[in-house]
Amino acid sequence: MGRPQVSGYGEGQRAISFDKIRGSVGFQGVSDLKSGDWRFCYFLEMNTGKYVLAQLLDWIHPQQFHRCVARYRGNYKVSEFPCWSQFICMVFAQLTWREGLRDIEACLNSRFSGLYHLGLRGPVHRTTLADANEQRDWRIYSDLAQILLRQARKLYAGDPLCVDLDEVVYALDASIIDLGLSLCPWARFDRERASVKLHTQLDLRGSLPAAVLITPAKTQEVTWLDALTYEPGAFYLMDRGYLDYDRLHNIESARAWFVIRAKSRMSYCRLYSHPVDRTTGLRSDQTISFTSFYAAKDYPDKLRRVRFYDEQEHEAWFFSPTISA
Repeated sequence: MGRPQVSGYGEGQRAISFDKIRGSVGFQGVSDLKSGDWRFCYFLEMNTGKYVLAQLLDWIHPQQFHRCVARYRGNYKVSEFPCWSQFICMVFAQLTWREGLRDIEACLNSRFSGLYHLGLRGPVHRTTLADANEQRDWRIYSDLAQILLRQARKLYAGDPLCVDLDEVVYALDASIIDLGLSLCPWARFDRERASVKLHTQLDLRGSLPAAVLITPAKTQEVTWLDALTYEPGAFYLMDRGYLDYDRLHNIESARAWFVIRAKSRMSYCRLYSHPVDRTTGLRSDQTISFTSFYAAKDYPDKLRRVRFYDEQEHEAWFFSPTISA
């Protein structure tokens, strides 16, 4: 038998041709094509580097992770399944769309020889993972998420926004996530449904979640403003569900800005008007103050009331109180 010659057959694979191969061959390959006395075989290129999951986990500094764990004593009296192993399993489940603990266990243990390269010491058991998720402090991973978000924001710091602003712009919103009532009776919304509400503070420069909170579905969106820490100089965009004058005044007291939809019936006094360019969609730009007793008590400062016309929707929208005067 002649010496193998590399033929270049196949994209991204090594193809080797042999002369008149008869019977069994002394190599492992995949038969691909037969043509007369010629047989072409190719070898699949094996991965010799790190797994993709291991490469993603390299972004997490071990010392920073262990500080988060030590802060809340996450590995106290833990010998076989530390917080790092729990984190690896949950990251794997999130990235591969696993549907439950049994699915996580079956998928990871199917490649038992590769668990060591992911940082797992042994096979994964769903009961152990369930106990870890129930008993360990969630603030460990909350603090870790803040560390990763600070790293990600540096990467997107130079990305342009759709508006000419150098400041940070956040968007606040909430969404209801439907759940199965039989599987999640703790999230009962009414007699037939179960759901939770996901509150999100999104950094528009890079679309990064700056803060996330899960509450019962009946929780009002405006109550989340009490738990936020406002960044001086940042802009906060909200819809009408967050309209509460006392809470909005707290944003201004923190030296931050906010933009919010106004009520259709709002008692105010126009102090003076600003010139506008009507070609941009602006119809009016006014400095106002509240005239009703409770509104003036909760927000005693001046406000900007801007009227904008959306040509696509053919509707007039009112934004108030956008920027303090």
